[in-house]
Amino acid sequence: MLTMRSGADDLTTRARIRDAAIVRFSERGFDGTSLRQIAQDAGVSPALILHHFGSKEGLRDVCDAHVVSTFLAERDGMTGADAARLMREALDSLEGRNVALDYLARMLLDDSAASDHLFDMFLASTREMLREQIAAGTMREQSDLEATAVYMTLYGLGPVILRRHLARAFGESTLTTSLLERSTIPVLELYTHGLYADDHLLVAAKEALARSSGPSSDKGENDPNQDPDPPR
Repeated sequence: MLTMRSGADDLTTRARIRDAAIVRFSERGFDGTSLRQIAQDAGVSPALILHHFGSKEGLRDVCDAHVVSTFLAERDGMTGADAARLMREALDSLEGRNVALDYLARMLLDDSAASDHLFDMFLASTREMLREQIAAGTMREQSDLEATAVYMTLYGLGPVILRRHLARAFGESTLTTSLLERSTIPVLELYTHGLYADDHLLVAAKEALARSSGPSSDKGENDPNQDPDPPR
């Protein structure tokens, strides 16, 4: 989770433009937002936006990088000794993160190369986090680290994109601190202990994947001259 509240050292013209763009993009999407609208919100001219960012696409790249870096900085802090305090602060500052969550939910689904790049930034960070945590001994070795990174990224972004349904399932109209408090332990239990009490399904899956069906025959299924099954 993240907050879009800029620090005192970040109140530059460039930062004001970036923050105004994040709000506009979160509300109307990239295609539905004009540079003129962003300029008006930031109190600057469209020409000044082009001076700082080169193009509307360049501005989006900066917005993406800012939202992702803020999100990931907070997540990475949770692995340290101060995790409990940071978790409490995150739970208590939900309202300040709504714009960033709206931004991610909209921009990840706009079916563009920029959307792909946005997802890939999260994926790259998740991949690196897995490597670091495995090396530190706080996470288990994975049979396919890349696949694990992809699914962990999807699991992490799913509640952002589907948060209306998440809230509805808990009887809320929007995300609330109490909803997140209720969710925190079950989610961490899932990651820490898993679900299954034994490895029956895992063993079955490995057995199924180890079986080879062999090359398919070009003869019909009921042809008496059907090729025999290859030896196993």
